[in-house]
Amino acid sequence: MNKAQQFLKVHKLNSSEIDIQKITDDFIADMKHGLEGKPGSLQMIPTYLSAEGKIKPNEPVVAIDAGGTNFRAVKMSFDDSMNLVTENLQQRKMPAIDEELSNKEFFATLAAYLTSYKDVSEKIGFCFSYAVEMFPNKDGKLLEWSKEVKAPEVIGQMVGENLLEAMGTPGKHIVLMNDTVSTLLAGQAATAGRKFDTYIGFILGTGTNACYIEKNKNITKTADLDPKGNMIINIESGNFSMMPRTDIDIAFDNTTKQPGRYTFEKMISGGYFGGLCTTALKMAAAEEVFSSETKVKMKNMDELTSEEVNNFVC
Repeated sequence: MNKAQQFLKVHKLNSSEIDIQKITDDFIADMKHGLEGKPGSLQMIPTYLSAEGKIKPNEPVVAIDAGGTNFRAVKMSFDDSMNLVTENLQQRKMPAIDEELSNKEFFATLAAYLTSYKDVSEKIGFCFSYAVEMFPNKDGKLLEWSKEVKAPEVIGQMVGENLLEAMGTPGKHIVLMNDTVSTLLAGQAATAGRKFDTYIGFILGTGTNACYIEKNKNITKTADLDPKGNMIINIESGNFSMMPRTDIDIAFDNTTKQPGRYTFEKMISGGYFGGLCTTALKMAAAEEVFSSETKVKMKNMDELTSEEVNNFVC
């Protein structure tokens, strides 16, 4: 066994260390706990949105997307043939990535990004890629940031309400949804006219998450739901805590802003991949996997970006 193979074995990095069936069983059990309001790592957030609505042709709306890296906005509609029509697509950097912002500064930045869209439509669809507690009016309260966003005052605030106030348009109708929910609904729209048993939304980008359609009768933690209906559930799967972690995953997690939170996301998603690989390489260098010359270079190496890792592997 060579040094590299020994390193993989010692740190339990071989695929044989992964018991897929146990992980699946643990994940499903955690999902059920979340639906019942029992303690667990999966929040199973009700969205009060279903996948049963119909698209109205030739009705413009403003679609905005706050992701882990970018903030995007566009005017969009569907034509008579139900083809998507987009205009004035803009992309900016997500606020509070490079510096900490107050609640007022955060929403003022978003409002400034949306200046040219204020008169486009009274309806705004907001894809917001973070954990929020949703309410029946389709607005949501931020529960916590992930992906290293630095705007702590926004936590606990109503996202849509604050944005509309910052824009000076409190009368507009805004629908907040997670990126996974947006993906699920986009998949439904893209396959209009075709029939499927169900839909899921899955994200693997700067972060990771998933959603699916659940029967209301199984969402026992939420009162007054029509037991005959259904809604989309935001799993917040990036926070799954029962995924076996290696000592490398734990060492890297301890360098992040919120150790112990969203540990599964930190194991696989793009926002953390460069740092995770850097941690692994430096540990390998310390354990004499590389030459003496490379060991010195690794010790003083800055944290790699996910793009740099990807370019090397390619």
